[in-house]
Amino acid sequence: MFTRRVLSVAFVALALAGCASIPAPVSVSDTIAKNPSLSTLSGLLVQSGLGSSLQTGGPFTVFAPTNEAFKMVPAKTMDDLAKHPEKLKDVLTFHVIADKLTAASVKNSSVKTLNGASVALSKAGEFVTVEDAVVQTADVQATNGVVHIIDSVLIPPHKK
Repeated sequence: MFTRRVLSVAFVALALAGCASIPAPVSVSDTIAKNPSLSTLSGLLVQSGLGSSLQTGGPFTVFAPTNEAFKMVPAKTMDDLAKHPEKLKDVLTFHVIADKLTAASVKNSSVKTLNGASVALSKAGEFVTVEDAVVQTADVQATNGVVHIIDSVLIPPHKK
């Protein structure tokens, strides 16, 4: 009996120790900041003031362009965004939906972004796209939503 109890206590202790090594989920903003391939996006979120907005509230779905995706944007466009914070916010909020949308729940449809404009979502099997961007890594979980890593930067339609 004593041996069985000792083994039970040891098993529970090992199980709890194993749980401690599992990283706790963090906010959408912090999830983006922790991923080295999203450092450009993370910096732009901070620069625009949206980084702190994505740390609380939600749920959010963020279509997060990689550093490589930002390299494909013409330098002139990036310079213009750096000079005009409102344009930068428009571009960044065009990547965010005010809902938690997993890859499994994507339907061929249009969804409104925080920018106010809609993006076209499409799914074929496990293949998901948003506008012309392909989701490279889906369903990166955060405490207040989900991040989908995409291969290009989404440019919103011009506001009239």
